[in-house]
Amino acid sequence: MTHVDEKFYLVRSDVLPESMRKTIEVKELIEREKVKTIFEAVQKVNLSRSAYYKYKDTVFPFQAMVKEKIMTLFFHLEDRSGTLSKLLAIAAEAGCNVLTIHQTIPIQGKANVTLSLDISSISYDVEKLIHRLRQLDFVDRVDMLSSGLS
Repeated sequence: MTHVDEKFYLVRSDVLPESMRKTIEVKELIEREKVKTIFEAVQKVNLSRSAYYKYKDTVFPFQAMVKEKIMTLFFHLEDRSGTLSKLLAIAAEAGCNVLTIHQTIPIQGKANVTLSLDISSISYDVEKLIHRLRQLDFVDRVDMLSSGLS
């Protein structure tokens, strides 16, 4: 679950738990097409599939995040019908590709959404995109959690 106070850290690989390091190895094997299936990849590095699925969307090689133009935005918004589709439409209009979406269950009429966007083809600057998103009447807050921008 995403929390408002969630933080991200740059951590040396030798202090990561083995399952996280192996998850990155699996992702690299898949990306480099050294294996045909996730099952084959987890067997090759001796990692359980459940551990892979637990960490696959949470650990990334630092170089991959910097090399790619990936931006992660956190939204605190009112729970109304169509809010997520409006956020996605604005991202698409700007030329962004949605990589991941995480939405919490609404509590007391509010929900949290985290979007990871590929902004390599964005048609205008990031500040303008964030400004447009903040102007939506159902958005209480928008924070940039991370950015692969130079």
